[in-house]
Amino acid sequence: MPRYYFHLRDGDRLDRDPEGTELATLDLAVEEVRHAARELLAHKILQGEVVDGQIFEITSEQGEVFDKIPLKSVVRFE
Repeated sequence: MPRYYFHLRDGDRLDRDPEGTELATLDLAVEEVRHAARELLAHKILQGEVVDGQIFEITSEQGEVFDKIPLKSVVRFE
């Protein structure tokens, strides 16, 4: 089973996921990142922090970037 890493990019800063997560497919990795992004976004809002430009990067063990998920993309305003 492939291991996916969920790094968080904030401008020039990159917080690396040191362990990664084993998931069967990239689609499952995207779902996992969207859930993590919602949790992180909720925490930032509760703390009164600015949410602007943070992006989760889903990568392989070799560092290949499969997808980028901006935190703001997981919020619905309807």
